[in-house]
Amino acid sequence: MNETVQTAMAREIAEIPALGERLVARCEQLAGIASRIERAKPRMVVLCGRGSSGHVGVYLRYLFEARYGVLVSAAAPSVITTYLRLPDMRETLFIVISQSGRSPDIVMATEVARSLGALTLALVNDEASPAAQAAELVFPIGAGTERAVAATKTVALTMMAGAQLVATLTRDRELGEALQRLPQRLADALACDWSAWGGSLDTASAAFVAARGYGFGAAREIALKLTETLRLPALGYSTAELRHGPRAAIGPATPVLVLRQGDETAATADDLVRDLRRAGNTVFSAGGPEATLPWLEDDHPVSDPIAMLLPAYRAIEAAARRRGLDPDNPPYLNKVTSTL
Repeated sequence: MNETVQTAMAREIAEIPALGERLVARCEQLAGIASRIERAKPRMVVLCGRGSSGHVGVYLRYLFEARYGVLVSAAAPSVITTYLRLPDMRETLFIVISQSGRSPDIVMATEVARSLGALTLALVNDEASPAAQAAELVFPIGAGTERAVAATKTVALTMMAGAQLVATLTRDRELGEALQRLPQRLADALACDWSAWGGSLDTASAAFVAARGYGFGAAREIALKLTETLRLPALGYSTAELRHGPRAAIGPATPVLVLRQGDETAATADDLVRDLRRAGNTVFSAGGPEATLPWLEDDHPVSDPIAMLLPAYRAIEAAARRRGLDPDNPPYLNKVTSTL
C-alpha cells in the first residue's frame, strides 16, 4: 500500500491503524484522569471543539449521555469571547477537543471554564499547545504531525481516546475489549473499497451522509470532508431526520451514504435505505443486510463508526485527485482557526 501513497492525506489515513495500536497500549494513562473525574462527580459535560473536533464532540456526546449517564452540552465559545458572559461552570467537566490546540477562542473558553469552577480536560495532539496548558487534565492522542490540512488521523484517534475514557469511567469491560480489537479492524477497514460511492461524487451536485447515535458524529465528519476537500455541498443528518423534511432535497444527483452500526439504531438506517431505493434515489450503505458497500462483520457499535471513517476518507482523497484538486491543501482551510 505504501508504494501507492502519494498525498499527505493518503499517508495519514494509512497511519491510523498503527497509531491506534499505540494509543490503546496507553489506556492505563487514562486511569488517573478517570479517577480525577470521578472525584469531581460532574453533573454535566461540556464539549468544546470546532469543525472536525466538533464532530468528535458529537460522537462523545452520545457516549457520555448513553453510557456514563450525564447530560452533555456543546460549548459556544462566543458566549465568552464575544458576548463576554460567564456561565456557571460548577460541577461541570469541560472537555476541549483540538488538533492544534491553538485556536484563540477555544483556548480562552478553556481558561475561563477552569476559572469558573469546571474540571477541564484537553484531548489534543500537541500537549505543549495553549489549550493543553490551559486545562487541568491533558491526554495527548499521539498522532504525530498531521501535514494534510484536512484532519483525518487526529479525528479517528481523538474519537478512540474519548471512547477509552468512557470505557474507563464506566468500567465497561466489553467496550474496553472492543477498543483493543479496533486497531486490527482499522487495518481491515482500509481494505474496504468504497470507490463506488466515491465515483458517484464526481457528477454530484450535492451529497448527504446519514447515521444515528454513535455513528452521527462520523456522518457529520464525512460530510465536512466532502465539502472541504471536494468543494461539494454536503450535509450530515440523523437517519431519523433525513426521512422527513430534508429528504425533499434528495434527487438523482445527490448521492446518500448511510452508515449503520449493529445496535438499537440499526432499524432506522435499514428503513431509510429501503425508502430511498424505492424512490429511485442514489444510495450507498455500509453495515447490515441492506449494505451495498464492502464492510466488515459487526463489532461493537461504539467502535465501528470510527472504523467507517477510513474507507470514506480514502474514497474522498481519491475523488479529489480525480478532479485535479489537492486534498492536502483545500482552499480557505487552516490548521488553526483564528477566531475570537
